[in-house]
Amino acid sequence: MAFVTTHDGADIFYKDWGPRDAQPIVFHHGWPLSSDDWDAQLLYFLARDYRVVAHDRRGHGRSSQIDGGHDMDHYAADAAAVAEHLDLRNAVHIGHSTGGGEVARYVARYGQPQGRVAKMVLVSAVPPLMVQTADNPGGTPIAVFDGFRKALAANRAQFFLDVASGPFYGFNRPDAKVSEGAIRNWWRQGMMGSALAHCEGIAAFSETDQTEDLKAITVPTLVMHGDDDQVVPYENAALRQMKLLPNGQLKIYRGYPHGMLTTHAEVLNPDLLAFVRS
Repeated sequence: MAFVTTHDGADIFYKDWGPRDAQPIVFHHGWPLSSDDWDAQLLYFLARDYRVVAHDRRGHGRSSQIDGGHDMDHYAADAAAVAEHLDLRNAVHIGHSTGGGEVARYVARYGQPQGRVAKMVLVSAVPPLMVQTADNPGGTPIAVFDGFRKALAANRAQFFLDVASGPFYGFNRPDAKVSEGAIRNWWRQGMMGSALAHCEGIAAFSETDQTEDLKAITVPTLVMHGDDDQVVPYENAALRQMKLLPNGQLKIYRGYPHGMLTTHAEVLNPDLLAFVRS
């Protein structure tokens, strides 16, 4: 198993598959998951001769259950540690949900200034700001996130089962084709991680204002979002991202849920490939 150790002692697990001289595609997972959530994309791009890289966020998956640094600044710095350790260049960074926030901060603060990034993709991503404030009236009320923290502390295993079997994949919709395997895999990934990292990570993904990150990113950026996303509503995420990104393009998927990379990989993977190749 491959790890890189950060400046504050976190051991970050990563996967690095494919030809070392090929263009790297780097994947950043959502909360509370791991790099395993990218299986369908890793294998898809690997089969097309790309180098694929994905890491487990600190406190998630196989990375160490360190007791600090569960914030977007550390997430981005950890991603930078992996990129620098592997000396990734001309990379395309793809982030889902919380991973989208991680990508935006990484690209703005590290990847773009260091000349390591060619393109960026935000999928069902949290920026610029999820929580409702006076300046962000369309955001999600803080009471919702407080409810997440309460449910996680009371019974994390049941909370994760409820999220996976309900809104994350849209399995609570009347016409949904439910995948028991997807539910169990989501739960498995979540329960591998640290309760502390997951609890503190809620503030990281919901209360971090990334307006300035988005404004600073000039590399070509693809924004992908489902219009039936019950976790990160697209109106306050994708549409606002497009207003802030200097070089963005938008794809809205009718009826697709938050976890559309799993439920609709056969549609999204070719769209990702087309953008990478463009």
